Amino acid sequence: MGRAQGIVVLGDSISAGYGLQETEGWVHLLGQRLASQCSAMPVINASVSGETSDGGVSRLPALLERHRPDVLVLELGGNDGLRGLPPSRLAGNLEKMVSLGQQAGARVVLLGMRIPPNYGRAYTERFEAVFKQVAEDNELPWVPFFLDGVVEAGQIQSDGIHPTAEAQPTLLNNAWPILQEILPKDCRQ
Repeated sequence: MGRAQGIVVLGDSISAGYGLQETEGWVHLLGQRLASQCSAMPVINASVSGETSDGGVSRLPALLERHRPDVLVLELGGNDGLRGLPPSRLAGNLEKMVSLGQQAGARVVLLGMRIPPNYGRAYTERFEAVFKQVAEDNELPWVPFFLDGVVEAGQIQSDGIHPTAEAQPTLLNNAWPILQEILPKDCRQ
């Protein structure tokens, strides 16, 4: 069986497009961008609202087997933080997913997250540091804060958590520079 080409995005509600039409989300916009430049690089959105890093670890092996992606984008951790789960658990789960992805031949990209400060400074700092540490330890291309520019622009839904449709191009633009680094040359326009 030959190797498939494509990108699998494994994320939570941010990448699942919570509260949006399917065609409005950043993952769909990524697929559109690549379809016009690089039709051999399909984008599979394997994101689920409410997903934690535990869920990602349990679902990833089947996704890798089914899709055999060239690129695995990990956008998980926000729900771990909102639930106050130990940052060490998030770190371990991200490490497992990176390892699984790399063992399957995928280049792994990490989209970092920050959480509101209501859990206290120490927890918030430890949470944010996880993404940097995992990225550095594994030499991954990564975005320190995937929602950068979204909150500042007031592009959050009335629930105070999820980005609006207007924010989705910003999310794509936040991820695009690191994706460009690892995509085939004809896909980097």
